Amino acid sequence: MSVPDPFLMPDPQVVADSHIMDFARHVGMPGSDYATLHRWSVTDLEGFWGAVWEYFDIDADTPYERALAEERMPGARWFPGATLNYAHHALRNHADDAVAVIALDESGSCYEVTAGRLRAQVASVAATLRELGVGPGDRVVGYLPNTPHAIVAFLAAASLGAVWSVCGQDYAPRAAADRFAQLEPTVLVAADGYLFNSTTYDRRDAALELAAVLPTLKATVLVDHVGLPWPSRANPSPAVSWGDASTRTEELTCVPVPFDHPLWVVFSSGTTGLPKGIVHGHGGVLLEHLKTLGLHSDLGAGDRLLWYTTTHWMMWNLVASTLLTGATTCTYDGSPAPLAKPDVLWELAARHRVTVFGTSPQYLLGMEKFGIDPSVHDLSSIRVVGCTGSALPASAYPWVRDHVGQRVLLASISGGTDIVSGFAGGAPNTPVWAGQLSAPHLGVALAAFDAEGSPVVDQVGELVVTRPMPSMPLSFWNDPDGTRYRDAYFSFYPGAWRHGDWITLTSHGSVIVHGRSDSTLNRNGVRLGSADIHDVVERLPEIAEALVIGAEEPGGGYWMPLFVVLAAGETLDDALRRKIREAIRTGASPRHVPDDILEVPGIPHTRTGKKLEVPVKRLLQGAPAAQVVNPAAVDAPDLIDYYAQLGAGRRDRSA
Repeated sequence: MSVPDPFLMPDPQVVADSHIMDFARHVGMPGSDYATLHRWSVTDLEGFWGAVWEYFDIDADTPYERALAEERMPGARWFPGATLNYAHHALRNHADDAVAVIALDESGSCYEVTAGRLRAQVASVAATLRELGVGPGDRVVGYLPNTPHAIVAFLAAASLGAVWSVCGQDYAPRAAADRFAQLEPTVLVAADGYLFNSTTYDRRDAALELAAVLPTLKATVLVDHVGLPWPSRANPSPAVSWGDASTRTEELTCVPVPFDHPLWVVFSSGTTGLPKGIVHGHGGVLLEHLKTLGLHSDLGAGDRLLWYTTTHWMMWNLVASTLLTGATTCTYDGSPAPLAKPDVLWELAARHRVTVFGTSPQYLLGMEKFGIDPSVHDLSSIRVVGCTGSALPASAYPWVRDHVGQRVLLASISGGTDIVSGFAGGAPNTPVWAGQLSAPHLGVALAAFDAEGSPVVDQVGELVVTRPMPSMPLSFWNDPDGTRYRDAYFSFYPGAWRHGDWITLTSHGSVIVHGRSDSTLNRNGVRLGSADIHDVVERLPEIAEALVIGAEEPGGGYWMPLFVVLAAGETLDDALRRKIREAIRTGASPRHVPDDILEVPGIPHTRTGKKLEVPVKRLLQGAPAAQVVNPAAVDAPDLIDYYAQLGAGRRDRSA
């Protein structure tokens, strides 16, 4: 396999001034290239993670005995003996008058929260929660948009040793309850509404309905975000206004907890059943996020991060953790591309001198497709564009260079809610190859395994991690013997974490993500990732979005349809079908030209934007919708019936 030329080589001065090279000097490896540093980070786990602890000056109340006392998966024992608190570290690195959080929304309005004010609010809300009966191990949940209220409530809960969980208000009360009821929470923090595409969504009744179906609540904290008065009728539990909860004069005290004390519960998408609660600990998240944000994203004092996310996507957790590095984090309430001003995020990035801008592939592809030029704004402060959620196609790289900045590091990242971080991505000292992730992250022993469990290079294989990471889950919620946890990640390759993605580790050190391994296109024994087809088809100006499915049929048949959503004003005629087939034949694989190309009204996604490839495949194969998809976890539930009817119609014609 020939090595392609890098799309972008790291700037020597940027590398020299970066935190990752300062870290290399700290560990006695000055001048080391990334590959050498990574090799050490995964062969000497104890040395590497101990060095991360030292470099970021972790302030433990009691010291650890050793960095990795027991290496096994699952169940590695990290930093036993240490007690600390995540919230203490998030609140310690800013001067009182420094801006810690900038609250933005799609209208362009903003307000700033200084570090002194943030600490005061956290102290006040923590005292309120304590009076409401919250203590270490109790659960506090948020039904909130991405605003500073969510960060304050999270840090207040964490400071007490309580466990936090949050979801956005586009979830219906029942869908939110599917998550929160599992946790038996003590307090709910809920907002009056949120903004999206020039509309204010009133969620007061939804919040009160949610409170009513959470019988363990001792109180609900009512947040006035969009200015809607809360109804005077009796609340299902005692109610406290955010104003009263957050304006007390209190001293901030962070309770020391063991390294693996639960910090938060994040949930799987729940598309095929009740969402799984994934538990992460104070210490593991602290170290993993300092490494990811401080070394890979090069964040530190004076930097500003703006990453579009909702509160129920794991990227919100990274947005909150930006505070660990001493950088300023931006919250954003609204649509990423509102019709009234589709480039508002770029405008805000320019106005607030954002240095790290984060988004998704669909956002960047949409900007290009609809002719939006971010360079009309002064984006000279941006040095990193992070992109995650799915594989970023090669076609997006020149667009970012030409419309955002010539020397901007485009860091495509692959990770997961499961580890609440990344497996692979970029760093200031890695080359960038278009369509590829620059390298496995430090401390991630990444491999591609074939069906026999052997590592392969320059070949497609299953994404596995062969040695533990501190942010691997402590457990699944309500999984006392760990059976569901082990089955989820360790049943396929015993002793190695199988994530469910299909990747190629290249001989030049990069990572290519081909899509979910359980949605692989396998035609006549030749496998191809669905992402490779989507990349080619979605470059065509006539196509807004595409979904390809490979469905095994009774009798040994195999049907591979391509579903397309057309751009406005386009028609799916024979000429366009020929154009699509030729693009796939020449740009992806002549063996994976679809059997049928069908126009559809939309592609269903999880609420974090991932295409529902496997559920759609099962619907086409005849599985009952009720057994395949939880409608509450889908962005457009009506599309589930649409695809189920497509499958039924095909089976009727074949009968």
